[in-house]
Amino acid sequence: MRRTPARRPTMKDIARRAGVSESAVSFALNDRPGVSETTRDRIRRVAEQLGWQPSTAARALSGEGSATIGLVLARPARTLGVESFFLQLVSGVQEVLSHRRLGLLFQVVEDIDAECEVYRRWWAEHRVDGLLVVDPRDDDPRPALLDELGLPAVVVGSTGAARAGGHAISNIWADDAGAMASIVDHLYGLGHRRIVHIAGLPELAHTQARMASLRAEADRRGLPEARSVTTDYSDTGGAEATRRVLAGDPPPTALVYDNDVMAVAGLAVASERGVAVPDRLSIVAWDDSVLCRATHPALTALTRDTATFGRHAAEQLIALLDGGTAVRIQDDLPTLEPRGSSGPAA
Repeated sequence: MRRTPARRPTMKDIARRAGVSESAVSFALNDRPGVSETTRDRIRRVAEQLGWQPSTAARALSGEGSATIGLVLARPARTLGVESFFLQLVSGVQEVLSHRRLGLLFQVVEDIDAECEVYRRWWAEHRVDGLLVVDPRDDDPRPALLDELGLPAVVVGSTGAARAGGHAISNIWADDAGAMASIVDHLYGLGHRRIVHIAGLPELAHTQARMASLRAEADRRGLPEARSVTTDYSDTGGAEATRRVLAGDPPPTALVYDNDVMAVAGLAVASERGVAVPDRLSIVAWDDSVLCRATHPALTALTRDTATFGRHAAEQLIALLDGGTAVRIQDDLPTLEPRGSSGPAA
């Protein structure tokens, strides 16, 4: 059943509830003279009860919108400075927004609850006209919240079993399961039977899709030692996970990393342990970058045009803002670029 979007409280609502004029509300909430202290206090109490927040954009006051798109990232801040994926994604997004003279409001928070709280505040304050939502999860609370608030949004990434649709919520995604299958096919063809996936955050839908695909491919090919271990996407987390799995008996012959940063960290760990790449260990990275191409040996990696992916996401959001209907679009499948870090199993 389609839910009617919530309506932001206005000065007119406050005036009606408090039994005063709209000009009196404006005087009271902007600390201007013209109303008594008793009336000022009453108006402020009513505003608080209604959940009113002042608009931060003059255009919003005139009903023209904020001319701003929001993006909130609920990930450890330390993982963002070196990971190229989000930088490339945002560069593509910004390219599209600049043509429409739209700004991008970006914030990093600790967890999904904090992200939802930011959405509520931005909605109440008229801060954004729409949202790009990343890192979808199973049992994701964000689509229902955005549907309730009536904020147009594009969910970027595989949603798995999560609900992505709403009255104005589109979804653009790439086939993570198919991409993992291509990696396993590459490594299996090289003779690898002990494959370990150094995965990212376990609650993310795309992490779950990659892990499930590895299990399915391993079952199909009879690889009982193939498995996934989860991390926080950081170089430190990737290095620690690499040390643990290489200490196993027997150790894996191939490692698949969920981002370029962890793959480079894993290559360094292999070097410090005297494990030759690719003679004794093959390494594959998700999402190609300059880091992957600058190492020795260069890292085999999944390649895709992440900036174009960002452009497509921004274009879908603008289509919603222009009155278009919500859609679900599968973007191009990433392709594997074999390089020096993957070779025949020892």
